[in-house]
Parts: sequence; C-alpha cells; structure tokens
Amino acid sequence: MSSIDRSQSVGGTRTYEVRTYGCQMNVHDSERLSGLLEDAGYVRAPEGADEADVVVFNTCAVRENADNKLYGNLGHLAPKKAARPGMQIAVGGCLAQKDRDTIVKRAPWVDVVFGTHNIGKLPVLLERARVQDEAQVEIAESLEAFPSTLPTRRESAYAAWVSISVGCNNTCTFCIVPALRGKEKDRRPGDILAEIEALVAEGVSEITLLGQNVNAYGSDIGDREAFSKLLRACGKIDGLERVRFTSPHPRDFTDDVIAAMAETPNVMPQLHMPLQSGSDRVLKAMRRSYRQERFLGIIEKVRAAIPHAAISTDIIVGFPGETEEDFEQTLHVVREARFAQAFTFQYSKRPGTPAAEMDGQIPKKVVQERYERLVALQEEISWEENKKQVGRTLELMVAEGEGRKDDTTHRLSGRAPDNRLVHFTKPDQEVRPGDVVTVEITYAAPHHLLAEGPVLDVRRTRAGDAWEKRNAAEKAKPVGVMLGLPKIGAPEPLPAVASGCGCD
Repeated sequence: MSSIDRSQSVGGTRTYEVRTYGCQMNVHDSERLSGLLEDAGYVRAPEGADEADVVVFNTCAVRENADNKLYGNLGHLAPKKAARPGMQIAVGGCLAQKDRDTIVKRAPWVDVVFGTHNIGKLPVLLERARVQDEAQVEIAESLEAFPSTLPTRRESAYAAWVSISVGCNNTCTFCIVPALRGKEKDRRPGDILAEIEALVAEGVSEITLLGQNVNAYGSDIGDREAFSKLLRACGKIDGLERVRFTSPHPRDFTDDVIAAMAETPNVMPQLHMPLQSGSDRVLKAMRRSYRQERFLGIIEKVRAAIPHAAISTDIIVGFPGETEEDFEQTLHVVREARFAQAFTFQYSKRPGTPAAEMDGQIPKKVVQERYERLVALQEEISWEENKKQVGRTLELMVAEGEGRKDDTTHRLSGRAPDNRLVHFTKPDQEVRPGDVVTVEITYAAPHHLLAEGPVLDVRRTRAGDAWEKRNAAEKAKPVGVMLGLPKIGAPEPLPAVASGCGCD
C-alpha cells in the first residue's frame, strides 16, 4: 500500500504521534512539533491505537542509557513499519543533535533525523523523505527560528509554557545541554509579553516562563535586571492569574528577582532552586558558580520576603569523587533549607561531559545507599512541611488528570498557589479544569494534601470556559480522526514536574 493509499484509510488524513522524553524544554518543543504537523494537515492518532502514520521521537541525551531506550523503541517499530508501507519515523531532540548520522546507521528504517535548532523543518523533511524515498538528516548548528514563532498545539486550555530563552552559557561538568542547545539566546521582552497576552485572550490563566537558565534572561540583550522587569510586567496583564518560572540558577538569582516575586501579586509563592550538592568541594568539581553559604543565603532571603513560599530543588547523589563527608554536607543543606520537595538523581555518566571521564567514579552500591538516606530525610521534611498547611484556607486552580484516584475517591484535584497538589471533595455544582475553588486543608501526606470538607467557594473562570469549549470541540470531531488531547506532557509547573535533566 502506498503512502497515498494509507492516508485514504483514515478519512483522507495522515495521523501522527509524538513521543517525548526529557525536560520541560522538550515538552514545549513537542507542543510545537504537534502544531507544525497539524498546520501541515496531519491529525493526532487516536489514543492507544498504535496506528500512527508518522511517529516522532523527541529525545533526551542527558541519561547514560538514553540511546538504548531510543533504539529499543525504534526496534519495536521496525516490523510495524515494514508491514505498513507509507508509515514514517522521525527522530529529533537532543540525542538527534548529538548522534546525527549514527541514528540512520543503527536504525536504517528511520526516515527523518532533525536537531534541536531546526524543529520547524519537520513537515518539509517528512515530505522530502517520502518523495525521494530515502532518509533525510538535517542538523542545524544554530537556532533557525525561536520555537515560539512556530505553530503550537498546546495540551492545556488553561495553562501554558512560554519560552523566554533557549540555550545555556554555563559549563557544568555533568551536563551536555549547552553543547546541544547552544549558547543562551533571549527573546525580546515585547515578543514574550505579546505571546502571553495572546494566550490570556484565548482563556489561559496560568503561564510558566521557561528557559534552560531562566533567571539569566537578559544576558543576551544586555540587561541584568531583565528577568525581574519581565516578572513585574506579567503582573500588569489583565486576566493572568498565575505566573511561575523554571528553572533558575543560584548564580543569577539576585535580590531584584526576589523583590519582584514578593511584590507582584500574580507571581506565585513557589521557587525551584537546584542545589545539586551541598559540598563546596563537589560544587567546584561540578563547575557550579556558588557555594553552600550563597545557596542558603538565597533561601533565607526568599523566606524573609515570601514566608509561605514552597521551595523545591534538584540534587545529584554520587558525583565522581563525592566522599561521605561531602554527602553529609548535602544532608546538612537539606535540613537547613527544608525543601517542600526534592528531585533526587543518582549520578549517571552523560557521554560527552567532563564528569564522565573523571576519576573517583562512585560504586553503584554506595550511590544507592546514599540516595536512600537522602530520600528518607526529604520524605520526612516534606511531610512535616505539608502538615503545616493543615487548617489553612487555600484557593486551588482545578487541574486535569492530576488525581489518579479521583474517580474512585469521588474527588477532584487542584494546585495551590505554592503549587502543592490538593485533592478535594467534589462539590455538587459543576467544576471545570481552570476554575478556582476555595477549600480548607484537613490532612497532609508527604506528596499531597487533602481537603475533605465541603468546598467553600467555586469561581467559574474564563480558563474554565476555554477548557469547556476545547473539550466540546474535541468530542465533536469525527470518530477515527482524533480523540482526546495529546499526551505529550501537560505544562505542570514545578514541583509537579522534575527538571528532568537536573542540569540547571
């Protein structure tokens, strides 16, 4: 069956599926890839059907086994592609940028390989591969177009990512992202604010400012206070209820940013501040340009300015050369900082990074034992910090798909201003994702809160209207063309989503 014949079997339209791995930047890129494909006439394949005409892998390269995972999935698709002439497979993202021609050599049934800098070329490359009947490999060395200038297919009707920069100027020894994403490139503030205003006009009420090193924003345009100015400008946008950002770097976290967070009502009392290690010696080996005292000083200033702020972090356990004394310093910082949540990673070699070649690689058994001690300590602290929320009255933005047991418990779920996940009793009146409810917290667990009493207030919002309109439009589409919403990853602000690569 030719590709044209195949398209006729799905209502005359070719279907696609995007499989995403890695950090929030990849999730956002996948929304752009979906938008590009839909702009070119494709529709998302029915969920769970396993019958997409085009399968796109948006890859991550920061894990040691990232390539094994990719080639395993590609191998699984090989017989399906052989049995379905016209089916196409594309590989993009960080691993594609890194491995380039290797992908086609190891998996010759792949049709397209594209990099992090030229995602906008995907539809053209797919068509070229189809017409020429040979694989197309195109890896740009620098950014061709800022991702936010491309079409998008957002998962959420009420929350959205907004990229303010791409790339990173840091040289952390465990991270390969700068080599794959390039040097930092900032968007103009006016372009960012115009995008946010357009999103709010569509019904979005929460945005997350996104960058590889988000608070370094301004270095490319020559304004060291550009990020704090951007936060304050977001506070002037009517209809924008919640502003978050991820992920910052302690090196660039200045007092003007703390002041902007405290003084801008719609900037949420939440901060994700990657620690990585509490040991000054290890931080130096990581090429992290701060030390324990500087990190704890930032936490102290944030808490003084925003007493109810929930602070989360990333920590790497078992970095090459880490001693027991070094690890104890990490535990000390965790006790002092009292993070609401910590995303903990066992160090694994990232091919192409300086750390992968360092002496003193820690045995897996030692890393595992330290990791378990760290997790146990953080679980205890998270539970204690959550217990402090009991009795508080909070406004929650109702979320979609966050409560896995909501159907059986007859509850709904939402996010508090500080981004804690709260499960609450389902009220008698209709409540839609994007609406806001007021509840009293009655119980705390390490990773969530409960509001078991009646909902105190329900506020219907434009965001809820947008969700309702979008949901109705999806259900109205012909069966077999597109069902449900794409599952490339909701724009959940941290700490709901880990930073993924842990490289901020």
